[in-house]
Amino acid sequence: MRAQPKASHYINGRFVEDDSGAPLPVVYPATGETIAKLHSATSSIVEQAIEAAREAQPAWARLKPVERGRILRRAADILRARNEEIARIETLDTGKAIQETLVADPASAADALEFFGGAVGSYNGEYVDLGGAFAYTRREALGICVGIGAWNYPIQGAGWKSAPALAMGNAMVFKPSENTPLSALALAEVYTEAGLPDGLFNVVQGYGDVGGALASHEAVAKVSLTGSVPTGKKVLSLAGSLMKHATMELGGKSPLIIFDDADVENAVGGAMLGNFYSTGQVCSNGTRVFVQKGIYERFLDRLTQRTKAIRIGDPLDPETQMGPLINKAQHEKVTGYVGIGKAEGATLHQGGGVPSLQGFEGGFFVEPTIFTGVKDDMRIAREEIFGPVMSVLTFEEEDEIVARANATEFGLSAGVFTRDLPRAHRVISELQAGSCWINTYNLAPVEIPFGGYKQSGIGRENALAALGHYSQVKSVYVETGDVASPY
Repeated sequence: MRAQPKASHYINGRFVEDDSGAPLPVVYPATGETIAKLHSATSSIVEQAIEAAREAQPAWARLKPVERGRILRRAADILRARNEEIARIETLDTGKAIQETLVADPASAADALEFFGGAVGSYNGEYVDLGGAFAYTRREALGICVGIGAWNYPIQGAGWKSAPALAMGNAMVFKPSENTPLSALALAEVYTEAGLPDGLFNVVQGYGDVGGALASHEAVAKVSLTGSVPTGKKVLSLAGSLMKHATMELGGKSPLIIFDDADVENAVGGAMLGNFYSTGQVCSNGTRVFVQKGIYERFLDRLTQRTKAIRIGDPLDPETQMGPLINKAQHEKVTGYVGIGKAEGATLHQGGGVPSLQGFEGGFFVEPTIFTGVKDDMRIAREEIFGPVMSVLTFEEEDEIVARANATEFGLSAGVFTRDLPRAHRVISELQAGSCWINTYNLAPVEIPFGGYKQSGIGRENALAALGHYSQVKSVYVETGDVASPY
């Protein structure tokens, strides 16, 4: 099985290779086989990408916003037309089930291009009446933006970062995760086909050193990272030391609170989406599932039944519901946490093993896992595992659960299931999280901002908020009368 691109990098509207860069193998997580061989960017590649962006950006920024938006909307149409092809690339790259990537990956990138392509034309500054004089503000491009993507949603991340950046008149140099380098190259081709001028979206591959070189480059105005909290702290520190704009979308250990008046089937569905979708490799996952005692037994019974029915297997089989984890290191981390949970005294209620699948013996599979008897101070309830490991805890009163839910360094997401809507809004208002849901979980439409509180990040992806994060404000005071001066 091969997925070899034409070259490792995409700069100034064409594929570019420099085989003196460090080897960057692409491993199919379902089998462990190498399906492509790329090279990390050399300093020459980085400079080529930055220079291409520097030359292209000013003319792009001078275009009318609707003209920029027209190209983005055209790219969205091409992405949708190529959805099946790119979804397959995404499955080979990530190991996620094809039934997921067909609906959630290129499609969400297309949604972002379409939304920002349409929204930017009416995203304007303000007029301020000063009584004779007046002032206005302009929203202007930052210049060159660097996007650093995560491996769980590669093309979605590339779309979420590039669409608002380009819509606002910026250029972007995008570095995918070294684990999932393929789909960003496909997006770059789509942009070119849609008519995006060369140099405005460049893709360079590489490890952390390449990300550091991009983030610290004197020509770069902004860095947007999706990744872990430790990585985010390093990149934010670097960007801050150089007075660069930054958006950090980081990890979480989010609470999902289920009150005893909740619809059980919906609550179970929400908990499973918040723990098992994408093999649990979602930053916003609600991995601390707090269930009020009155509904606990019924909830656990249905959760167990439905979890047992999850089909694990070949990610390219449309019937498969769960694929493997991204790589060996992540597999060892997740299975290690299963061992930690048992050692801490939690009850391994369901799963936790490594399935043996014929033809996929080298894959990084793990069973969807449920722990019960979990206490707040256990590591499995405090640390981000990033795998299909759910911790189920119980609670009695509303005030108690709000305090427990907030007792974490993270603040990315939170969810509440209840038929009592006043209570739902009341509890959500008290939870320290940036992306929240009532009676559902893990939906992230481009129309609403996405991002976290506390250690989970700074800034927001998506919605009009993202256009703000990819622009700067210029204030202009206009005098219509004489200048009063004491001199």
